[in-house]
Amino acid sequence: MSFFDEHEYESKERRRGKTGRFSRNVVISGVAGTLVGATLFAFAVPTFSRLNPPRNEGQVQVKTSEVKSYTAPLTQNVASSTEDIRSGFVSAVDKASEAVVGVINIQRDSFSEEDAEAGTGSGVIYKKANGKAYVVTNHHVVEGANRIEISLSDGKKVPADILGSDVVTDLAVLQMDEKYAAKVIEIGDSTKVQRGEPAIAIGNPLGLEFSGTVTQGIISATERILPVDLDNDGHYDWQVEVLQTDAAINPGNSGGALVNVDGKLIGINSMKIATEAVEGIGLAIPISRAVPIIQELEKTGKVKRPYLGVELRSLNEIPTYYWEKTLQLPTNVTSGVCVLDVKSPSPAAKEGMHEYDVIVEVDGKPVHDIIEFRTILYSKKINDTMKIVFYRGSEQKTATVKLAEENY
Repeated sequence: MSFFDEHEYESKERRRGKTGRFSRNVVISGVAGTLVGATLFAFAVPTFSRLNPPRNEGQVQVKTSEVKSYTAPLTQNVASSTEDIRSGFVSAVDKASEAVVGVINIQRDSFSEEDAEAGTGSGVIYKKANGKAYVVTNHHVVEGANRIEISLSDGKKVPADILGSDVVTDLAVLQMDEKYAAKVIEIGDSTKVQRGEPAIAIGNPLGLEFSGTVTQGIISATERILPVDLDNDGHYDWQVEVLQTDAAINPGNSGGALVNVDGKLIGINSMKIATEAVEGIGLAIPISRAVPIIQELEKTGKVKRPYLGVELRSLNEIPTYYWEKTLQLPTNVTSGVCVLDVKSPSPAAKEGMHEYDVIVEVDGKPVHDIIEFRTILYSKKINDTMKIVFYRGSEQKTATVKLAEENY
């Protein structure tokens, strides 16, 4: 099969967001764990034991009076500290949990022609205004839905509408009647989150049977950058910035809340690394990154991004045979992105770009693969220009392209 038999247009990144893959069978997946065909993983339950107290290596002799005068206050302080920590977690959960809801994806059954539950995920009530309540969840939780129902903290199910959804950021915004929203979560600041601080995940692992489940851990890493495969074609399309936590996140937690000890929302649980060799790596969309997307989805129903109108593939994903026989590149060109097709009409077509052009530089910055190209592209606005350096065969060319909206 030739490399151009596996086309994927730049505009398809707004379509179905599926599973991204690491090498060595490490899979980054959306963890709604609920849509048809999603895999539920069985996890072994670890056995925990208390740590052994440190030994008295030097056999230091301590008088009974000294033990009485120092041990008691120390024990009291530890007990008091432990109680404070426990009380803090309980308070955070009480503050946030009623704002976390179940999201039920209902689709039309192709055999019975009737609506049926296709899966469940989680969502967070973040706003009430003008008689409506607004819920943020993941795109992959609501993808393909014929209609949506919200399962409230008391188990009641109510209808909701999808205001907008974005596959690139894996976010969606739902709307329901305000009277069903018992509580709205308080938005935190994920830019101030630090490694090692406590984190609490709230959601519905494995479905509504375990609704409102709370797990606790720490923030393992901030600003973690991971590649993802948006269209499930086996090639990385994009990279996401996420918070990493060891709080247990399981199928069904997608779209749920990651909160701090103040009960404030710091992330939207979205992914996990799923393999038998990996434990405790859950991933959440930082709320400070999510808020602008949420606001745009709430207002317009979609995220407007600049559009070039080309079908791309990273050069390093194309067999070297085609470098020589089809692309006929100079030997010093070893990385870039290959144009497999050009939409017409489109900004790229208007500036004369062709199939098999290989882009190596944009706005003076070298481009090694499709992720780097899209990072530059999405940093721009509609109607901005891009200066593109590319090769057509052995000849280097330059084009200055004015970017358009997707519906060019």
